[in-house]
Amino acid sequence: MTKLARYLKPFVVPILVVIGLLFMQAYCELTLPDYMQNIVNIGIQNNGIEHGVYEQVRESTLEPFLMVATDDQKELIENSYTLVTPDEASELQLDEIPVLKDENVYILNDISDESFTELENSFAEMDMTFAEISSDAKEKNVEIPVLLMQNGIKTYREQAKKQIEALGSSTVSSLTCQMVKSEYEAMGLDMAAIQQNYIIHSGLVMLGYALGSAGCAILVGFFASKIAAGLSKNLREAVFKKVTYFSNENFNKFNTSTLITRTTNDIQQVQMALVMMLRIVVYAPIMGIGALLHVMSSEANMTWIIALCVVLILSVVMVVFIVVMPKFKIMQKLTDKLNSVVRELLDGMLVIRAFNNEKVEEEKFDKANMDITKVGLFTSRAMAIMMPVMMFLMNGTTLLILWFGSKQVDAGMIQVGSIMAFMQYAMQVIMAFLMITVVSIMIPRANVSALRINEILTTNLSITDDEHVQSFDGNEHGTIRFENVSFRYPGADEDILTDISFEAKPGEVTAFIGSTGSGKSTLINLVPRFYDVSEGSIYIDGKDIRNVEQKELRNKIGYVPQKGILLAGTIRSNLLYANPNASDEDIDEALRISQSKEFVDTKPLGVDEPISQGGTNVSGGQKQRLSIARAIIKKPEIYIFDDSFSALDFKTDAALREELMKSCKKTGSTVLLVAQRISSILHADQIIVLDEGRMVGKGTHQELIKSCRIYQEIASSQLSKEELANV
Repeated sequence: MTKLARYLKPFVVPILVVIGLLFMQAYCELTLPDYMQNIVNIGIQNNGIEHGVYEQVRESTLEPFLMVATDDQKELIENSYTLVTPDEASELQLDEIPVLKDENVYILNDISDESFTELENSFAEMDMTFAEISSDAKEKNVEIPVLLMQNGIKTYREQAKKQIEALGSSTVSSLTCQMVKSEYEAMGLDMAAIQQNYIIHSGLVMLGYALGSAGCAILVGFFASKIAAGLSKNLREAVFKKVTYFSNENFNKFNTSTLITRTTNDIQQVQMALVMMLRIVVYAPIMGIGALLHVMSSEANMTWIIALCVVLILSVVMVVFIVVMPKFKIMQKLTDKLNSVVRELLDGMLVIRAFNNEKVEEEKFDKANMDITKVGLFTSRAMAIMMPVMMFLMNGTTLLILWFGSKQVDAGMIQVGSIMAFMQYAMQVIMAFLMITVVSIMIPRANVSALRINEILTTNLSITDDEHVQSFDGNEHGTIRFENVSFRYPGADEDILTDISFEAKPGEVTAFIGSTGSGKSTLINLVPRFYDVSEGSIYIDGKDIRNVEQKELRNKIGYVPQKGILLAGTIRSNLLYANPNASDEDIDEALRISQSKEFVDTKPLGVDEPISQGGTNVSGGQKQRLSIARAIIKKPEIYIFDDSFSALDFKTDAALREELMKSCKKTGSTVLLVAQRISSILHADQIIVLDEGRMVGKGTHQELIKSCRIYQEIASSQLSKEELANV
């Protein structure tokens, strides 16, 4: 995946937005267990009493505390509270505190957080100290003042501090809250209302955080999908653009089926993986670390349970990873193979039916299909086994937390709400590891796809423009010169063309003929630089074509391949493909010269008649003629016809060549013509005879029929003696 990271540069800002939203989502999620803990510990167990500090307290209740308080504690209480007498009380205070009608009440001032914490600790210490004194006085059956005079208060304070340390902060906090609750009940406060208000307030805050988390998750999903879709769009564009510059040598490395798979399935795998990475791989560590910090700061001493579960999960995932990872690589190769079989089946359907070989092709398809099915089943089963194991480990972790947590609750070390919060944080830690590990198994498949895509994008083009390209100066138009040209296909041991030299002039027809495999098509494919020469040079208008920009070179050429190729659209769109600015008159002229006008006019929509993909709704001859018309409408300086008249009958062939030659003479275009039939090149200005890649003859028909043995053999095999004599 890192190989394609450079394509994420346009999405840096959205990615940062996603990361920010994930932090917000994690914060909201991590806050919820704290509020749930407070609802249980404070809202339910303590009746909504949040802390061990009286917000209002009777003077009679505070007197025992002042009796055992230190001088600093007395000063703190005096500064923190205001004494209100029944005569001084307002109507609102009398309504809220019924006991204020009969006795004096201390009301808490607005104090700092630091003073509040100090006050809470002081009340806990004073309460414990007074409890120790009361217990001792009861045992000795003496009054508290007398006991204090006998033993002094310092001893009881030290005992109280030891008791607080032994009980733990959670239990002490619960006891002080119960102390405050008892006082509030004695004062006649509505405890049910206090409890209800606390639970409702906490619940609404939890709802707000839950909605915030959901909102962040929705936005993350939106941006992640948009980023991934944008990346896949850019990758498809990059792959398509790269492939358009492929030479035939590059296409020999990547067949059609693998290019289709890499452009569709592989990019889709990367897209889905990116969504998962943005939504899970980034989110899981944030969530896991945050939950782990909460777990470590909690009072429950059970972190070892989480560590044990994480180790077991990682062990299971590593085993699955080792087993499944190699299968993902095989899966993509088998997908290529299946696509190749299907493509071959569809392309050759008529031949398959003609020879009654459906059974053979079915077996071939079944084998490819079964191979990919077996690998798919293996990976699916491995993943399916993993999930129940994970659930077992998670449930086992929950059981251990409840088992050991209940003992701590029984010992008064923690409260029930704390156990519930710990359990949720533990699940969040485990789920974070689980998400990462599950994704880590799925990411490798996307990584395989990314490598396959990157292989295309980093392929060195075998044909590139020179750093210092030259331009045609316009002094010549269509002059082609081969100088000692030799060529061999990449990886081949022998040259397929050897020492070819000739010159093709504007307004003339240069034809190539020879037996099958003699190198005719290879030779003319060197002109538009579909391949580069191995030795020698090719010049057009005095410039070595390797020093000219490919686009400028091909602008001079009208190319018609041996197999007529039409693109999905209409007849008009196919013709305008060569010259978007062509007028209707230009279209009519091209159709007339190519002998296409007659059958086009019979179509219901004329030139706007739809053409299916590959031109399957027109005959082979019509397809070839429209391909020729497309080259004519370009009005190029150089025509290249690679046996482009093979699907035409003799009458149409003769008429088309006659009109084409007139047009070329008129425009001064150079014509390179590959032919199998002697009749197609009889009137060529120059005929080049090839045999096993070598030029064995050059001249007109009359010259070659006398001087070239190979040409004589070809001519005698196609024409009768009478026809030869009359030529």
